[in-house]
Amino acid sequence: MESYYDELFEPDGQPRKSAVPLITRISTLPDGELRQRQLGAESALLHRGVTFTVYGGEAGTDQIFPFDIIPRIVSPMDWEYIEGGLKQRIYALNLFVDDIYNEQRILKDKIIPVELVTSAKSFRSECMDLHPPKGIWCHITGTDIVRHSDGQLYVLEDNLRCPSGVSYVVENRQVLKRTFPWLFETLHVQPVEDYPNRLLEMLVYLAPEAVESPSVVVLTPGIYNSAYFEHSFLAQQMGVPLVEGRDLITSDGFIFMRTTRGFERVDVIYRRIDDDFLDPNVFQPDSMLGIPGIMKVYHAGKIALANAPGTGIADDKAIYAYVPQIIKYYLDEEIILPNVPTYVCWDKKQCEHVLENLDKLVVKSVNESGGYGMLIGPYASQKERNTFRERILSDPRNYIAQPTLDLSTVPIIVGDHLEGRHVDFRPYILCGESIYVLPGGLTRVALRKGSLVVNSSQGGGSKDTWVLQDYSRHAE
Repeated sequence: MESYYDELFEPDGQPRKSAVPLITRISTLPDGELRQRQLGAESALLHRGVTFTVYGGEAGTDQIFPFDIIPRIVSPMDWEYIEGGLKQRIYALNLFVDDIYNEQRILKDKIIPVELVTSAKSFRSECMDLHPPKGIWCHITGTDIVRHSDGQLYVLEDNLRCPSGVSYVVENRQVLKRTFPWLFETLHVQPVEDYPNRLLEMLVYLAPEAVESPSVVVLTPGIYNSAYFEHSFLAQQMGVPLVEGRDLITSDGFIFMRTTRGFERVDVIYRRIDDDFLDPNVFQPDSMLGIPGIMKVYHAGKIALANAPGTGIADDKAIYAYVPQIIKYYLDEEIILPNVPTYVCWDKKQCEHVLENLDKLVVKSVNESGGYGMLIGPYASQKERNTFRERILSDPRNYIAQPTLDLSTVPIIVGDHLEGRHVDFRPYILCGESIYVLPGGLTRVALRKGSLVVNSSQGGGSKDTWVLQDYSRHAE
């Protein structure tokens, strides 16, 4: 008997209280109608150009991001818990990154081993003594959350560099509003459409002092990047230019953008390129994507960058294992949203445990994303486990391991019926004058039966996420 937690149904097969109107509506549809609505939604996404780029055998090919119209529903109680936990987490991680590149109190107090930080590939010595505008390092975060079979929610990982996917949240909502129009009013679903406005407000807030009308741009690597649709979507929605590195120059200590009217000063850059490619004078010298000299301008406080260079240190999955201690150290609070229990292979004793239990654990490379560099022990062959054993032994710092969680499920449409598939959840957090958590997020779904890998690059899809408002607020 499978023991997965279903987000829409109780163990006895009855709909959860928050899902009753949705399930009732679906059950009253004529035969074939649900499938027709699914095809209609896919057609709408196709015509809206909602795509991502797949690398590999069909290198650089655009595909429609698979979408299933049965939404995930988040109750007001769950959302209050998630929102509080994420605000606590992002506040503490910003303090951590600022400390790491300045006073390093947490290292001096031996809460985290110095070598663990300085050996991280995402640690940027070039960012030492850096003071970003308003003291904020990480402005946009996508935090991955999963629910185990016991109903407990866990943070699986943090994405503090260039988190992607929020454009699909907004687009999915537009499509589903036309698929189940009256349900949004019936269930009091919280809106997500104002995310671009919230993002722009936060970016404007970061502008250097004494700039009355800040000029904001979105910096993209270009059309061949897997998230280019999102870059262009957010720029268009915010009403700001979408630029590549070749469109920007440094001059007289400022950043300027080439336009048909000449050069115009830029004050805030929402960058969607990695640190390595940002400034060839400082990071990777052969980069053709960045702007030579931009780090000097940034250090001088003449440009704002979101996210700040160096935030990837809090992205490292070995550092993730210490987030409970980070929260306790800076906030003197216990963590609200717990981590998944994590073994750091850098620690000899923990590494021995991992090597003895490869058939039970999920092993991850600390800097990989998109479902790459990962071993799901219980589903791997002995050959695959042996390969990872050698990798761990040759570079233990580069690996962590976690127990295999029974990810919760949500029904998807398969032919003429519904079947459960595993999901995770990525809410998006904006940190500016205050911390804002978008009431929704990207529910990623493993479309292959039994698969625990939800990443789009590994064949996953998405669902709309309905965060319900507290019914008591609508009592009048």
